[in-house]
Amino acid sequence: MLTMVVACNGGLEPSPESGACPSGFIGACGTVTFRGAVPPNTQVVYVVAYEHFPQGINDLLLYQPLAPPTLDLPTGPADTTATYRLPLPAGHYEWILAVWKENGPLSFETADSLLREAGFYRNPLIPSEPGSLDIAGGRDSIDFVVDFNNMHRVSFYFPARAR
Repeated sequence: MLTMVVACNGGLEPSPESGACPSGFIGACGTVTFRGAVPPNTQVVYVVAYEHFPQGINDLLLYQPLAPPTLDLPTGPADTTATYRLPLPAGHYEWILAVWKENGPLSFETADSLLREAGFYRNPLIPSEPGSLDIAGGRDSIDFVVDFNNMHRVSFYFPARAR
């Protein structure tokens, strides 16, 4: 499976009121705010994490968890907020994101055409860059925006030589 994320104005910004991580949970929790209408060709939106920022198409399947949680999609055009839980093994993660997937069979060959980055956790000091995250237990308030009007192919973020 591959995941896709969409860049958005707010990114994944901490929010003190999310409180989505239960006691004993290991991973990231927070809220996701949907902006824009869900595209009609949407199959699913996942939340995933990468220990190392993907450098090329062959890295796209190296996300955690292997069976990523899906987000409940909004039914109307207004902004909608929902909570999510992303179970992760303890460790360091360089990219936490939401990935939009278009209808169709996913493979290495189709990943760049079917997946879009829909939102990601942003560096609090440099909001234009992805933020990294260390997981030892539950990490709360990892909030982000999925903007269906501003999605990018995941390869948009690869170094030029890896595209």
